[in-house]
Amino acid sequence: MRSRRTRRLLTAATALVAGVSLALSGCGSGSDSGQADGTTEITFWDDNGGPARTPVWQHIIAEFEKANPTIKVNYVGIPIAQAQQKYDTAIAGGGLPDVGGMTTAMLSNLVAQNALEPLDERIANGALNGKLNEQVVATVRGTVPDGKLYMVPMSTNMGVFWYRTDLFKDAGIEPPETWDEFYAAVEKLTDKNKNQYGFTIRGGAGSIAQMLEAVYAQSGITEIFDASGKATINDPKNVAALEKWAGLYKKVTPEADLNNDYVKMVAQFGGGNIAVMQHNLGSYNDHVKALGEDKVAAMPVPKSDSGVHAIVSNPVAGIGVFASGENKDAAFKFAEFAASKAMNSHWAEKTGVLPANTEVSDEPWLKELQHISAANDVLNAPETKVVQLPYYLPEFNAITKAESEPLFQKVLLGEMTAQAFLDQLAAKLTEAQAKYKERTGS
Repeated sequence: MRSRRTRRLLTAATALVAGVSLALSGCGSGSDSGQADGTTEITFWDDNGGPARTPVWQHIIAEFEKANPTIKVNYVGIPIAQAQQKYDTAIAGGGLPDVGGMTTAMLSNLVAQNALEPLDERIANGALNGKLNEQVVATVRGTVPDGKLYMVPMSTNMGVFWYRTDLFKDAGIEPPETWDEFYAAVEKLTDKNKNQYGFTIRGGAGSIAQMLEAVYAQSGITEIFDASGKATINDPKNVAALEKWAGLYKKVTPEADLNNDYVKMVAQFGGGNIAVMQHNLGSYNDHVKALGEDKVAAMPVPKSDSGVHAIVSNPVAGIGVFASGENKDAAFKFAEFAASKAMNSHWAEKTGVLPANTEVSDEPWLKELQHISAANDVLNAPETKVVQLPYYLPEFNAITKAESEPLFQKVLLGEMTAQAFLDQLAAKLTEAQAKYKERTGS
């Protein structure tokens, strides 16, 4: 019989051998660490957890685990308003997940903290190679100084003009395809004696993004900054476009539009006396609820006279793999699976967005949803050029909201010229871009 001392020595030796074996298995192999039963666990943070999105992810996770039985995904839903702070806190104190949902609006901040793994090589060598929309990929790359892909894109949004199909039909007007047709249509659809207006313009909170969309779409200019880093917003073509756009106020819009935010604008449109409203795909359900499916449809923002279809970028949603994670292979495998045709199709259909995977364009459900189909055709058209808004500038939100919205109201009221307003906006953007380049060395 072995002595107690001998048993202790054997136990210690066995533990030492096991420890060395585990250390060797994790060194230089590039494989993920796993559980004793061979299962790898990864944690996924959903940056917009809630009743609308959580069931979508639960379906994707269930399908992934079915296809990959040795990988278990732990889901954590985070309210969208807390997501950025949650990531920042985890970066500072540890505890980041293996993989997480994010948008390009927060990407620059995460990359600046070296939190994310670049995924260019993994995507190029994997199942998604050549299957992601180039415009969407360009938006992701344009968000960071080194132009790398720090997340797998899942979807984006697009600005459209929502219009009343019944009012257009009664007036004998087809949905406009050019800007001249647009301006003519909203004028014809205005009858102030009947309290009917051709358009509702956003003059209050959130007005600048929609103004930029309308201005660049008319001018056909496709870059916010020229090669020297100077903002293009005060280009003569943009000035002329804004003059025409601001001229709609009170001519074919209600006077109250000066203070229009999203809620007021939707209420105006849903009230039944507005023919056209500018927003994005996300407001579809609000319009259907107010007007019914048979009375509302979406038309793309018209092309410029040059034939260029310039559309401003919307934030891209996607999945990032965190650099601190020990299970990067499994984490990327999950991200890649979520962006595959079947899962990206499910995601886009259930959340009402444009899919990043171009293979989804053939899905029957997409063809059946007029607003998604129309926007998807534009996104994938060769003449479409996405004007990349500089979400990466820390000052961008302040410049385009608190600093510019009151001035835009002055333009609508005729108290400030379009030239003076755009000159000020251009100067602020140019200064912010210069500071960014200096900080990043780009």
